[in-house]
Amino acid sequence: MTRLSVEMLAADTVEPITSAGHAQLGIAVLAGIAVIVLLITKFRLHAFLALTIGSLALGAFAGAPLDKAIVSFTTGLGSTVAGVGVLIALGAILGKLLADSGGADQIVDTILAKAGGRAMPWAMVLIASVIGLPLFFEVGIVLLIPVVLMVAKRGNYSLMRIGIPALAGLSVMHGLIPPHPGPLVAIDAVKANLGLTLALGVLVAIPTVIIAGPVFSKYAARWVDVPAPDKMIPARASEELEKRPSFGATLATMLLPVVLMLSKALVDIIVDDPTHKVQRVFDVIGAPLIALLAAVIVGMFTLGRAAGFTKDRLSTTVEKSLAPIAGILLIVGAGGGFKQTLIDSGVGQMILDISKDWSIPALLLAWLIAVAIRLATGSATVATISAAGLVAPLAADMSTAHTSLLVLAIGAGSLFFSHVNDAGFWLVKEYFGLNVGQTIKTWSVMETIISVVAGGLVLLLSLVI
Repeated sequence: MTRLSVEMLAADTVEPITSAGHAQLGIAVLAGIAVIVLLITKFRLHAFLALTIGSLALGAFAGAPLDKAIVSFTTGLGSTVAGVGVLIALGAILGKLLADSGGADQIVDTILAKAGGRAMPWAMVLIASVIGLPLFFEVGIVLLIPVVLMVAKRGNYSLMRIGIPALAGLSVMHGLIPPHPGPLVAIDAVKANLGLTLALGVLVAIPTVIIAGPVFSKYAARWVDVPAPDKMIPARASEELEKRPSFGATLATMLLPVVLMLSKALVDIIVDDPTHKVQRVFDVIGAPLIALLAAVIVGMFTLGRAAGFTKDRLSTTVEKSLAPIAGILLIVGAGGGFKQTLIDSGVGQMILDISKDWSIPALLLAWLIAVAIRLATGSATVATISAAGLVAPLAADMSTAHTSLLVLAIGAGSLFFSHVNDAGFWLVKEYFGLNVGQTIKTWSVMETIISVVAGGLVLLLSLVI
């Protein structure tokens, strides 16, 4: 079977795996997503299995031969893992080095030593945003929760006043900024420029995190006034270390891949000549694989060796960092398989045909689709991957900047109103000692603010660039 690319879909040069009409395809999409939602929420099935079964169900409902649906799914899974799997692994290694070496504690302690009073919520946003760059959301929560609880308890701060800014920083990074899995997969799906997406993502992220973090935390603290639960304050990683990396070295290591990728984007804009030696050099060093690999290698010295790690300890740290991401890789890969099944079934062309008669902007359509899938499945990553597959054909005629904005619109929509079918909801509830109602009034509302503000900023940017 010939794999359909976005360009082929847009040009309508390849027959889809099914000749079903728009009505049947629409029903098939809803049925496929419903199967995934039901399996995840009702039967508590792992998202990898749910996405796999949902993809096959989608193909069956669309009238595709099962063997072709299987080929579509496995093709999408393979290409997605090939595209982002290594990046996820490198990000996990960097995050583990950051945590185990005490580098994260060093950043936290340095910033907190210089902040106090009204500045503390802003310090927590800064900490979470810096720490959240290389870390998965769940890892970031586990890493930052002890700090949030200790700061709230020792400084006699409201838990929500300190916790909401930290959660906002982590969540915005997770939804909008590569190298997090969701944005990376969306960038790959719509063929966006990674460096430009990163730059525009930072531009959108700054005001978004301010509004959803320090500003909203004032109201969240009034709505939910709870003390920091003592039982949830574990020992910090650096307490067993005799020494730890310096603040400057840790910060430089964490920002290295971001700087390299942004430099590539800047050189692409200034030079704009693919044959120029300078641009070719930056095309290599600014590639996500090289940028993250460089950060990992540098981190082994600036973080690991600076903390006194032996070669064996470094090897153990790297090995332990990879085991927890197996599930993430499978979910992301299966999401890519679901995306490819959507495309090969002709859903992408269907959306193109239908959207021609709509007055709704493509960016708003992408945001709404991501919102719907997020509400249904509870997973921001699943929402991002699925929405990217659905709207990828819309990027065919977009400029480079608007393609990057399409990725950000999807990412913003994927964060909308986390509730009981989201693992993050339960993480926050348990760590902060909240009940379901309190979690909805704080965490869920914060996520919705992030989604709406970021989506609005993306639409505004689309009017000026």
